Amino acid sequence: MTQVSIAELVAGVKQGRVVSFPTDTVPALAASPEYAESIFTIKQRSKDKPLILMAAESEQIWSFVKGSSLEYENWRRVADKYWGGALTLVLPASTAVPSCMNPNDPNTIGVRVPKSDIARSILVKTGPLATTSANLSGKPPLQTMQEIEASFPNVLTLASAAYDSNTPAIGIPSTVAKWDGKQWQILRQGAVDLSI
Repeated sequence: MTQVSIAELVAGVKQGRVVSFPTDTVPALAASPEYAESIFTIKQRSKDKPLILMAAESEQIWSFVKGSSLEYENWRRVADKYWGGALTLVLPASTAVPSCMNPNDPNTIGVRVPKSDIARSILVKTGPLATTSANLSGKPPLQTMQEIEASFPNVLTLASAAYDSNTPAIGIPSTVAKWDGKQWQILRQGAVDLSI
C-alpha cells in the first residue's frame, strides 16, 4: 500500500522518492528536481520529452529562468494572467535547473503554477518539483490515485482522504507555450486558450 498522508508524501520527496498527487489538470508524478532521472525511469519516458517544474507560486519560479528585464516583465504579465492555472511556459533555464530535467535541451525549462489547493499545499512544503503526467510514456494520463498506485506500485500516492475528491481535475493536460526570444509559440494546445 503506497497511499500516504501529505506529511508522508512530503517526507518521501525529501528522501528522493517519486510521488504522485492531484493537480488542476491531470495527476502528477513528481520528484525533487535533482532526482528527475527517477521519473524518466519509472515512466519509461524518452529523454527528448522534458519535465515541467511546478511550484506553489510564481515567485518560486523566477530563479529557475533567465532573461532580460523586458522578458521578465512579459513573462510575469502572462503568469499573473494565467497562474494558477493550466498553462506551462517554456523559458530559458538558469543554472539552478538540473540538466536531468531536460536532457536534450538543458537551456530551456517548462514552468507552471497549478490552480489546485492540494497541489499548492504540497508544493509550499516541498519547494518546486520536477513533474509530468502520471502514466507510462505514450499511454493516456491516469486519472485517479488508485490507477496510479496500481500502475506505479513504488510511487507514493496521496491518499484520497487527504484531499477533497469532489473537485476533480479537468483531465486535460496544460497548454504549453514557448518563448522564442521575441514571441510565444504554442507547442501544445491544452486546457487554456492563450491570448497573449
